[in-house]
Amino acid sequence: IRLTPLLSSSTEMSKKKESVEIEMTTGVSNSDVLRFSPDSDDEDDGRGIFKANKPDVMKDGFAVYMQRATQELFFTNKLNYLLVCVPLAIISNGGGWGDGITFTFSLIAICPLAERLGFVTEQLAGYTNSTVGGLLNASFGNATEMIVSMYALKAGLLRVVQLSLLGSILSNMLLVLGCAFLFGGMSRKEQYFNAEGVMMNFGLLLLAVMGLSLPALLHFTHTELHGTASELALSRFSSTILLLIYLAFLYFQLVTHTHLYEDEEDDDDDDDDEELVLGFWDSIVWLGVFTVFISILSDYLVATIEGASASWDFSVAFISVILLPIVGNAAEHASAVMFALRNKMDISIGVAIGSSTQIAMFVFPFCVCVAWAMDKPLDLNMKVFETVSLVLCVVTVTFCIRDGKGNWLKGLTLILAYAILAASFFFHAEPPAEGLAGTSRFRIDG
Repeated sequence: IRLTPLLSSSTEMSKKKESVEIEMTTGVSNSDVLRFSPDSDDEDDGRGIFKANKPDVMKDGFAVYMQRATQELFFTNKLNYLLVCVPLAIISNGGGWGDGITFTFSLIAICPLAERLGFVTEQLAGYTNSTVGGLLNASFGNATEMIVSMYALKAGLLRVVQLSLLGSILSNMLLVLGCAFLFGGMSRKEQYFNAEGVMMNFGLLLLAVMGLSLPALLHFTHTELHGTASELALSRFSSTILLLIYLAFLYFQLVTHTHLYEDEEDDDDDDDDEELVLGFWDSIVWLGVFTVFISILSDYLVATIEGASASWDFSVAFISVILLPIVGNAAEHASAVMFALRNKMDISIGVAIGSSTQIAMFVFPFCVCVAWAMDKPLDLNMKVFETVSLVLCVVTVTFCIRDGKGNWLKGLTLILAYAILAASFFFHAEPPAEGLAGTSRFRIDG
């Protein structure tokens, strides 16, 4: 190996810049020569938060941009036909059509809104690197769950807060990830992703499972020092710790160890990338617009969920754990499957597993802390059946992804596991109310 300093071109000699030639003799007549410049743009290749070469969506003029953006936002996806349910839900709520009808329209309307929220988030992520893009998809994908939880918390439906967040974790890990593996594996024998980065997420997820399980275990063994007050105190302490660890994880993911969350290179990736149709600031504006409508519909959902349960003859637990998360996770579902079809498995895994980690490590503890500030007894005791379901789900997914490979059979396995879980909650009856914990009842007053 011979290192030879070379002067730059004549136009740059005054700047005294140098490049380095590395000549590697292979033992045959030819030699491989690699040249690296210290001022090369390659230093910023995916290392910064924002992409160095941002696409110009206005290159064809403002009128063409608006036409293309409107077309992509509202007329390219058949799911957008369901947006007609948005005004129907508003009219139903104002006209007193009944809780069952209002809940149905609101539930259907949230599905395309959540999917469009995911689309706009993907557009925004197009201006960032893959790590920040996956974080944005997970964060705004969970906006629906966060909004529904805040309205349920305000209404005193603490059990609905617990069950809907649990359902989001289960849905993301089994249904969303399973569909990504299934559809991505149909066109490829195997897909690869960075197992080290994913297992780092799972380490945190297991820590969150421990925090969510111990209050239920404490209650089940009847070893509380001060009765249900001990469960509440433990839940608040654990939530504070989980929030701190999640902030540390964000610093780990975005600053110190970004290489663990970068995409695996694939020769076809560049050809599969979709052209961005929204500008950076326009994406932020549309995020706000869709979030406002989701907030309105979430208020309707929370106000009518008990009436809808009686109308449909479904338990509130089944609606909260299965139906609400399927609709709320439309953004993650669409994003994860789309990226899997384009063989961008690191982003797909980051959306599915990252979203579950974020709910368990951030959204759930955050709701407990908000309830604490509101003087409402929301705890982490999800009862034995729900806690065991969460543990089994995490164990199943861990065995499926630990080798860093995905295929259609793994996807089918996860989807069928979710089907069994959904059937279990369909036949599951809530335990009778007990103790002073607000989460032992569906609604509390004050």
